[in-house]
Amino acid sequence: MPRHARSLDGESTPNAAAGLLLRNCRIFDGVKAALTHGDILVRQSEIVEVSPQELDVPHVRLIDAGGRFVMPGLIDAHFHAYATSRSVREIDATSPTLRAHRARPLLESALQRGFTSVRDAAGADAGLARAVDEGLIEGPRIFFGGKALTQTGGHGDMRPGDDSCCCKSLGLTQIVDGADAVRLAAREELRRGAHQIKIFVSGGVVSPTDPIWMDQFSDGEIRAAVEEAATRRAYVLAHAYTSRSIRRAVGLGVRSIEHANLIDLETAKFVAERGAFVDPTLVTYDAMHGSNEGLLPQSLAKLQEVESAGLQAVAYCREAGVRLGFGTDLLGDLHRHQSHEFVLRAKVQDPLDVLRSATSINAELVQRPGRLGTLAAGAVADILIVDGNPLDDISVLERSAESLLLIMKDGHIVKDELSGVLSGR
Repeated sequence: MPRHARSLDGESTPNAAAGLLLRNCRIFDGVKAALTHGDILVRQSEIVEVSPQELDVPHVRLIDAGGRFVMPGLIDAHFHAYATSRSVREIDATSPTLRAHRARPLLESALQRGFTSVRDAAGADAGLARAVDEGLIEGPRIFFGGKALTQTGGHGDMRPGDDSCCCKSLGLTQIVDGADAVRLAAREELRRGAHQIKIFVSGGVVSPTDPIWMDQFSDGEIRAAVEEAATRRAYVLAHAYTSRSIRRAVGLGVRSIEHANLIDLETAKFVAERGAFVDPTLVTYDAMHGSNEGLLPQSLAKLQEVESAGLQAVAYCREAGVRLGFGTDLLGDLHRHQSHEFVLRAKVQDPLDVLRSATSINAELVQRPGRLGTLAAGAVADILIVDGNPLDDISVLERSAESLLLIMKDGHIVKDELSGVLSGR
């Protein structure tokens, strides 16, 4: 029998814990540098109380954290559940049913790494999100956007240059040209329940026909996507590498910039002034560089260009005060490198800031501040107990199989390797 979780805005399910007390915790709340010692009381799928005093609550399950590091569940803001192969062409040729089945192990593995939420950045739909909510897949909750929107010949158009196919709907993306077409496509995705709309406004690495520096979508097309998202209180995220494309997108109302490897300091300051987010994805370039199987020859040079600039881009954004999210953008079997992003980011950021990116800042990014990415009364009970202190050695999160002793999502324990568990007080 699958164990049912509770969707973020839905009703509690019968199998959610009626009462659970985590005792003797060193608590990182997702925001503050100072750790507090105390207890955490969970009922159903929510945190009821975080107390510096030992709580005496009858008839709850008691788990002693043994003074270990306790933190919110992680959020990956650039995940691809349907990117089940390194080859986007292969993904495009895969039937939707098979693609969904192949997504299951990617999601389940992400949860076992401590990622209790993911924002899917192209492809995932309401059906996959519902399969997770109903417990058919024991994975992170999904903030989905449906198929990402690309212009003909844009980064999301993965057809080779000599392909005469005129199909407009691909595995992860759909090709739309003109403001009216963008508006209609955005409305359709939002009608299906999309949490956000993804567009491409510059060239990319794995696409075969566009240079990195290429501007994509007209101002009118970008504005149409932004306007339609706003009608549903949603937002637009944009794939963008260059300073020109980033400044243009943010100036037109795009809220979240993905990658941004070629950003300069002045553009980073502009992004910060506008209150937009930048979501770096350093690990995807590192992983592809280490094993470039499936990459087209024309993609290798583009990969080297953006990879070499990634750390500097994060440093510029940090200096400018940009709110930096945490994403990974991995394909196929490279998803196994998901937690290596922590180590890469720590080369130019303090571990505290990296943890904030993967918790409270990403919670703001997905429009769930105070509900996700924090340990506080009223928050969803997504909780990790870590053997080790990521603030001292962030690489412990990369060794998740050994270091994550307890993983809780929606108040439901999906992994428990702690000894001394008492129940039935």
